[in-house]
Amino acid sequence: MPTHSLPSGQVEWRRRTPRAVLLRWVCWLLGVLLVVQCWQIMNADTIWEFVYDAPAQGADLLGRMWPPRWSVMDKLWWPLWDTLNMATLGTALGVVLGVPVAFLAARTTTPSAAIARPIALLIIVSSRSINSLIWALLLVTVMGPGVLAGILAIALRSIGFIGKLLYEALEETDPKQIEAITATGASGAQRIAYGFVPQIMPTFAGISVYRWDINIRESTVLGLVGAGGIGLQLNASVSRLAWPEVTVMFIAILCTVAVSEWVSARVRAAII
Repeated sequence: MPTHSLPSGQVEWRRRTPRAVLLRWVCWLLGVLLVVQCWQIMNADTIWEFVYDAPAQGADLLGRMWPPRWSVMDKLWWPLWDTLNMATLGTALGVVLGVPVAFLAARTTTPSAAIARPIALLIIVSSRSINSLIWALLLVTVMGPGVLAGILAIALRSIGFIGKLLYEALEETDPKQIEAITATGASGAQRIAYGFVPQIMPTFAGISVYRWDINIRESTVLGLVGAGGIGLQLNASVSRLAWPEVTVMFIAILCTVAVSEWVSARVRAAII
């Protein structure tokens, strides 16, 4: 039953109307129908004989992956370095492009709510709607394989993430500080530099570091579509069925992600 708080602080119970009860049951029915429909679609495209055999196949694959072939590690240092560079440069480019988009999208800083803001929001939505792996696939098709395609894919994906979180931070700034600066006769650029920027700098730094941490993870798999990095070596080893080499690459990726997580956590702690 729904509740209603009285001025005295007591809770008053109210019986639902027949219309509310009917609407509630209709929503439950639609939810059940949706689950049944999804199950039918999944069941139609699934070969259950393979599913039943999956534990045995998984155990066989793990047996092929052990012991690791540590000698391949000498060939992984440079791809790992490419992966780190890809994530770092892609994040930096995403920050450079995402910050102006955020200022155009925020209601408090946009120069035109009718033109600039919708365009900025469209850029943010478009960037966030396409996964970095898809961006990399498109860029590799246009530019050819290499680290540059991976950097641009990371950057295009980061624009929407950084732009969205930053424009929300801009809209949550304290208006009193902005009013005080405006009252001194400050120009629009001065209002942004001395009113908005000091308030969002901690948020901006945290967003940038957090996005870099995410991009480290994403850059490890962009090589699967030819965008360079350790993912390229991983794809080559999988294609040759060299499973002991794949084990070493998994361990290297795990260690790289763990180190990046530790670094980003320390940086965020220092900022906050």
